[in-house]
Amino acid sequence: MPDLHSAGPARSGPRTVRRARSQPGLPGLRGLLGLFGLLLIAGCSPGPTPVPVPSPAPEVAAACAELVKALPAKVLDAERREASPKSPLTAAYGDPPIEMTCGVTPPAGMAEAQSQCFEVNGVGWFAKQVENGFIFTTIGRSLYFEVAVPAKYAPQANALTDISDAVHRFDKLVTPCT
Repeated sequence: MPDLHSAGPARSGPRTVRRARSQPGLPGLRGLLGLFGLLLIAGCSPGPTPVPVPSPAPEVAAACAELVKALPAKVLDAERREASPKSPLTAAYGDPPIEMTCGVTPPAGMAEAQSQCFEVNGVGWFAKQVENGFIFTTIGRSLYFEVAVPAKYAPQANALTDISDAVHRFDKLVTPCT
C-alpha cells in the first residue's frame, strides 16, 4: 500500500506559481466601464467651436482684446466655451454656440442702418436675420463687435443684455442711435 504521507518524488527545476482570481474578469470590466464613463463625459462637452478670427489694425485688436476679456462667464445662461482657433478677439457660449467676434468689418447694409439702429441697455445694434438666427453688430461705436445668436435662443436680442456692460466699458460711443 502506498504511503499517503510521503512527499512523493522530488521535482527538479523552478516551480510555477499561479494566482487564483477571486473575481475573474472584473479588473477588465472595471477598466472598460471607466473608459465608457470618460467617453460619455467627453461626448457631453461640446469642445472647441470654430469662430473666424478677423484681422483688424493693431490698435483695434488691442481694444477688442480688452472687450472680449471683459465679457461675462455666461450669456443667456449658456457657459463660455473654447473657440478655435484661440484668439483674444473671439468668444463662444453654449451649444449651439453663440459666437462673438470683435474687430469685424461692417456688414453689408450697415451704411443705411442708422435708421435701423435699435438699442439694448444703451448700446446701438444693427440686426441682420440669417438662416439660423440673427447676427448683431454694434453701430455708432468705435469698434465693430459682432454677436451671432442661433434661433434656439429666441428671442436672440436677449443675449445683448448680458454683454452690454462690457460693450459700454470698452467700445467707445461715437454716434448714438437716432
